[in-house]
Amino acid sequence: MATTKFKGNDVHTSGSLPAVGQKAPDFKVVGSDLSELNLASFAGKTLILNIFPSIDTAVCASSVRKFNESASSVPNATVLCVSMDLPFAHNRFCGAEGLKNVKTSSDFRYQDFGKAYGVRMEDGPLAGLHARSVVVVGPDGTVKHSELVPDIGQEPNYDAALAAAR
Repeated sequence: MATTKFKGNDVHTSGSLPAVGQKAPDFKVVGSDLSELNLASFAGKTLILNIFPSIDTAVCASSVRKFNESASSVPNATVLCVSMDLPFAHNRFCGAEGLKNVKTSSDFRYQDFGKAYGVRMEDGPLAGLHARSVVVVGPDGTVKHSELVPDIGQEPNYDAALAAAR
């Protein structure tokens, strides 16, 4: 179990993010086209996992926009945005914003990702959603960067994630 904050109050997660140097856990999520995606879907690529509570909040939306802007600067990389939002919400947002450099996915069907990566918030007003975090997985499946933000309302360290992805 790890601890982050929401508006200054402690929030506990279901586990801890995978550590740098460890093999990334497998997962199952639903892609924007309702297909199943897993870690093997991105084999041989650098995978930047942008994990957040809901695309319908300002900070979450900002992280998707920011990673969309910078994704093309990282060769052989895919940014996968993961939340509990339905794929329809992801498609609506990315379509309205014209975002094409990120992939979106939902943990609504399997609820596997939150468990595998330890990001499911167990208490607080957002219990059941994912805590804001970023994990970078190298082409070999090894974790290169792992960050659970100190407070859910805070943006992740984009520079550190992108540096690890390069």
